[in-house]
Amino acid sequence: MSMRDDLKEILVGEEEIKEICKRLGKQITQDYKDKNLLLVGVLRGSVVFISDLMKEIDLFCDIDFLSISTYRGTKSTGELKWKKHLDTEVKDYDVLIVEDIVDSGFSLSCLTKILADRGAKSVKTCTLLDKPEGRTVEFEADYVGKVIPDAFVVGYGLDYNEKYRNLPFVAILDPKVYS
Repeated sequence: MSMRDDLKEILVGEEEIKEICKRLGKQITQDYKDKNLLLVGVLRGSVVFISDLMKEIDLFCDIDFLSISTYRGTKSTGELKWKKHLDTEVKDYDVLIVEDIVDSGFSLSCLTKILADRGAKSVKTCTLLDKPEGRTVEFEADYVGKVIPDAFVVGYGLDYNEKYRNLPFVAILDPKVYS
């Protein structure tokens, strides 16, 4: 049995993801041309996206990662748990948090405030996918790859119980898998 047997449909294909990375990379290059940019990847979901995105940013930039958890299975717990803190002191940087998906908005809302409180010059957010129907807090990402419907998606870094991250596209997971 293949992972692909668990998928309902492909939502964002490989070529569209490449175009999103190029578009966002170009915009970030323009917006941060005179700034000290630190890309902060939110582990583990952002790894694939941040690696492709940073290739499209034509600037010197630093990169660091943090790890938090707000999900159990397919549901947000509404609680932020730290698994790994940043190794970089943010106070001399314009920080761009890179995330795979914004759903509830809770984690990025918290992270933005925390990094601003730590003295970052500025804190903005970039997400591959935005699912505004899932919001539980008021939050809007500064850079959005694509707005998607309220469906549980996997692939290109997104997972269900740590599986499906290695798919080269984003797909809707068949509910039979997690029901």
